[in-house]
Amino acid sequence: MQIKFSKQSLKSLKKLQVRISKKLLTSIERIPDGDIKPLKGKKIPPLFRLRVGKFRILFSTKNDIIKVLQIDTWGDVYK
Repeated sequence: MQIKFSKQSLKSLKKLQVRISKKLLTSIERIPDGDIKPLKGKKIPPLFRLRVGKFRILFSTKNDIIKVLQIDTWGDVYK
């Protein structure tokens, strides 16, 4: 499984403390394990969220490629 990051998600990771970003990266590498739910709405490709503590990771999957779109706290990620 290949993982790709958007510019926005990489920027968010760089702002965080090192231990938090490592924890998030470990969780991303373990997809499809974890607290994953599909987001509602007509989005193509379908979007999913991975919950890691107070952080949410929005991603999509297509042809064995995971595209990480956004990483932020619960209150800010859905804006």
